[in-house]
Formats: sequence, structure tokens, C-alpha cells
Amino acid sequence: MALNSPVINVMVGAARKAARKLARDFGEVENLQVSRKGPGDFVSAADLRAEKIIFEELSKARPGYGFLMEESGVVEGPDKTHTWIIDPLDGTTNFLHGMPHFAISIALQRDGQIVDGVIYNPVTDDLFVAEKGQGAYLNDRRLRVAARTKLEDAVFGTGIFFSDAKWLETFSKELNTIVPKVAGIRRFGAASLDLAWVAAGRFDGYWEHGLQPWDVAAGILMVREAGGFLTDINGGDKLLERNGIIAANADLLPLLQDILKKARRSE
Repeated sequence: MALNSPVINVMVGAARKAARKLARDFGEVENLQVSRKGPGDFVSAADLRAEKIIFEELSKARPGYGFLMEESGVVEGPDKTHTWIIDPLDGTTNFLHGMPHFAISIALQRDGQIVDGVIYNPVTDDLFVAEKGQGAYLNDRRLRVAARTKLEDAVFGTGIFFSDAKWLETFSKELNTIVPKVAGIRRFGAASLDLAWVAAGRFDGYWEHGLQPWDVAAGILMVREAGGFLTDINGGDKLLERNGIIAANADLLPLLQDILKKARRSE
């Protein structure tokens, strides 16, 4: 059975309420694709509406908790031990182009530790939930990371940080180094779902540079609770500090770290 603790129920309720509006907006975006003006402004409004719904729902249920949100930034509350970390629309570019691969991501941080996470794709109805010490689930099914141990059998997810030339150059070197050694590389454009897919065993591992806390907070917990491991890009534990992220099972993580390190050494 999936998790149904009070806080998870609150998070799922907020995600589902925002998702209903996002799903309707997504249908409109698909129609707007043919317009000359394009759907950019519409999507920005959809993003803000979703964030507002989540903020209101969580504030009602847990008054006093703080917030860190993609659109609205930091909203401090009197309770300094709890912070909601929210991405109301992860995979905005996919959404913008009518591609059904995007998600709402909500995490709860307590005393600096991520303790609850929800990642929800409104189009596929994939609901990923995790609670510290209680496991990770996809629609009531317990998740475990993939058991593959060899690079040549593994498929990895990644992301491309387009807005920074240095990171783009680094990524190109990493890609050139890793592609000949693995079964495949996928780039789907929503970091929260990439990490959830590692937890579900769909990806054997994942890495990306330049991510924000709201991109990864729920996914970090998802991977850990599914038996996986994560480090920042340098092998440390600064996972929420834009140092990049690497995730995989215990066997593949050091292999992936080693490949990426060698690629960066060639810079």
C-alpha cells in the first residue's frame, strides 16, 4: 500500500487540485501551438496559477510553515523548522510544446532534511510519493531502483543546462565520454520525473548540472527511499546547492562518478 500519512495526504491533495487546472491549461496550450503569438505567456500564467493553488492548500493545512518556490521565491513562516519546496510545473518547455511529460513537485524539509516528497504528472496520472524511512511508491506500488550492475547494460537520464556556456561545454565532454560505454542516454526535460524514474527503475541512473532545489528536492528523497544513492557532481552531499546531481544504485554510482570525473578532467 502507498503512503497515506496526514502530511502525504495534504501534499497529494494540493498536487491533485493544482493538477486539475494544469491539465485543462495543457489542453489549451495544445490548441495555442498553431497560433502565431505562441503560448509562452499563457504557460507562465498557468505556472503561477498552479503555484498559488499549492501555496494556499499547504498554508491552510500547515499554517506557519515556510516556503521555497520556483516562481515566488522564499516565503518565511513562524515555524523555522519546516519548509515546503515547490516546483508547480517542472518541464515547462515540454508543457509549452504540448508534450505530456511534466510534473508538479512538492517536498517537505524538516530541520534541513527532506522528509516527504510528491511528484505528480497530471497527464499520465503517475503519482510518486515518498516519506523518510517509509519507502517510495508509484500509484500504490513500492519502488526499487534498478539492479543492473554493468555500464553496458545501463540507460541513464540526463539534462542539458542551455543557459550557461561553460556547463554546456562540460556536458558535451561528459556525453562524448559516456555514450560509448552505456546502453543509452535519454533527455526528457523534467528533472523531478528523471529522479522519480530512477527510483522506479526506469532509468539506471541520472546526472545533471545547474539544478535548483525545487527541481530535485522531492526526487532526492524518492531515490533514497527506493534504495538508491545520490551525490552532488563532485561526490559531496550538497544536493540542493546547484552543484549538479548524480543518482544511481550502489554499483553504478561510482562508475558513473568516475566517467564524469574523467570527462571534466579533460577540460
